Amino acid sequence: MIDELKQFPYPFKDDVYRYSNNSTLMERPICVEVTRKYKEEVLLKRELLQEHPERCFQALNHTNEVQWEAVQLVMEDLATQYPEYFSLEKNGSRWEFMNKILDEKTEFDFGGSATLSYAPLDFIGRHVQEDLIIMMERDGDLFLDAGQLCFPSNWSLAFKLGMNFKDIHFPIPRFNEEGLDERILRFLLRIEAGNPWWRKNWSLMAGARLDTSLETFDVWGKERRKVTSENAGEIVHLRVEVQKLFRMPKSNAILFTIHTHLLPLQSFIKNRDWLKQFYAVLSELPAHIADYKGISAYRNAILEFLKKHLDEDGWPENE
Repeated sequence: MIDELKQFPYPFKDDVYRYSNNSTLMERPICVEVTRKYKEEVLLKRELLQEHPERCFQALNHTNEVQWEAVQLVMEDLATQYPEYFSLEKNGSRWEFMNKILDEKTEFDFGGSATLSYAPLDFIGRHVQEDLIIMMERDGDLFLDAGQLCFPSNWSLAFKLGMNFKDIHFPIPRFNEEGLDERILRFLLRIEAGNPWWRKNWSLMAGARLDTSLETFDVWGKERRKVTSENAGEIVHLRVEVQKLFRMPKSNAILFTIHTHLLPLQSFIKNRDWLKQFYAVLSELPAHIADYKGISAYRNAILEFLKKHLDEDGWPENE
């Protein structure tokens, strides 16, 4: 339990939450991370890609070179940061990539898509827990031109493919009216190669499902109606996406990696500081944000659950 809490990327800095560009420069510039759930999550990704290939991978025709640049970045990070799990040997254009966790060795010609069994981005995505999105820059804007997305938070890669940044984020309430879309776009366009950024995004999930694609909402959306103050600790999970932004020097595109973490509330509340702050955040959260995050239907049940544990811990009500 201690390790689970220690490794969880707690997303809150204050007792209130608003949409913002909360990105910070990365101290350890690595685009992917290997956790104790590596094998479980990578095998789940592969299962989803097998069963729903068009839902989980999309790429426009002009992205082949950019995909290879992403392959190089991810492979080199894996081999450098996790040499006990991965290795990469280069002999000119002939490369050998070894995944020691899955006992898989792949030899291929770098840049030669015919030497891989999948499209380059799809191939390397099958070796990491992260979802991988490529945003390409043109005409002073960013466009979602390729991606492998197995664990989306209620959105569709197939629908968003080819959209520019503002259109992708149009459904977020007040994102445009408050000018946040323009400010974040300007920030993204200024990201430099060699200076990656990262941020955390959070939501609540009724269930422990990583694949919350828009196409499967009828499966997981109805779970929200089952939440009560009595079972919230077991059913409801805090879902946090660790999002990393890497400018790729050759193409000038941005590789956007998304590592999704889930923690049940019954584990989350073991950290008493987290419990207190999250109760404050959820109590004050504006209705339009709660609606967009899909929390409104069971927010009161969660607050009752959190309040019960606050009272048991002996904190005064007005704190």
